[in-house]
Amino acid sequence: MAEIGIGIIGTGFMGKAHAMAYRAAPGIFPLALRPVLATVADIDEAGAERARHAFGFHRATTDWRALIEDPAVGIVCITTPTALHREMALAAIAAGKHVHCEKPLALDATGAEEMARAAELGGIRTAVGFNYLKNPLLGLAREMIAAGELGRITAFRGLHAEDYMADPEIPWSWRLDPAGAGVIADLGSHIIGLARFLLGPILSLVADLETIVEERPAALRSAARRPVAVDDIARLTVRFARGCGGTIEASWVATGRKMQLGFEVTGERGSLSFTQERMNELLFFRPGGEKGRQGFLRIEAGPEHPPYGLFCPAAGHQLGFNDLKTIEAADFLGAIAGGADVGPDFREAAEIQKVVDTARNSARERSWVAVP
Repeated sequence: MAEIGIGIIGTGFMGKAHAMAYRAAPGIFPLALRPVLATVADIDEAGAERARHAFGFHRATTDWRALIEDPAVGIVCITTPTALHREMALAAIAAGKHVHCEKPLALDATGAEEMARAAELGGIRTAVGFNYLKNPLLGLAREMIAAGELGRITAFRGLHAEDYMADPEIPWSWRLDPAGAGVIADLGSHIIGLARFLLGPILSLVADLETIVEERPAALRSAARRPVAVDDIARLTVRFARGCGGTIEASWVATGRKMQLGFEVTGERGSLSFTQERMNELLFFRPGGEKGRQGFLRIEAGPEHPPYGLFCPAAGHQLGFNDLKTIEAADFLGAIAGGADVGPDFREAAEIQKVVDTARNSARERSWVAVP
């Protein structure tokens, strides 16, 4: 089996998730390419060395450019703050390396488009970390909608709510950079991506972006305060190209919520409901039957929903977050080896970023705005 070297820039939450995924993938999937953890980079030397020892990377460095230039690296994984994505990805593309980047892809649609075009012109394979879309049950939901099992779609309601910024004493960070952050980019990109995954392009929208915590500590344990100029809650009303309307909401100040990424799709002949809080269940309602005995049918994830069966032969034993990341890594390796490109790639991430930018424009103009 041919091998390909993995280089990961960043050793935080997502850097660890990428390392775990690429290490696990060849033991679960019948891959044509075997990933090898070649180099890890972090601005903190101790952090880079810890990751090298913990996951078995061959090398560690504090220089991300050295990682990209490493001839042993064939895939560059970018798990750094968003503001760094563009420069790193363009450098990797110029070096002929495939790129697996975390979301959101860039600070704005212009940067995302530049990255997508560079990859396309260079013949570079790309992947973006919308790993929730790798849930087999979301693939099932998409198939059911496309097959017409719900009839004509009449409405979509989507929500991504967490509470990791609810405490006003959480200090200012890159997530609050007005250049391109806020919840509309951080969590909004996930639910926008999910809406597009299920129902296709969004044509136009009107958005309300609200700041709840207006100032935060300038740094950890700092007495100084710094104003917040980005949104804590984003509320969008949208129109899809397929003809239906819907609502999309994102919040990182939803007290008590840890991972409420969910949706309801309503059709003339049925409805689907899902939440990441119960990520191994999809609820399906189909009209008919005896009154008093009607309700949503719970579809439980199992081997009949590929690639669940590669992880476990028994239904009801459940997949988790890192399993979705492993599916994402395996799909990307398959695309590089010559298989189908199942995405989301830089092009799809750029389309998602257009919706994010349009929401910001709409909130400023207080009007409906067409998505470019």
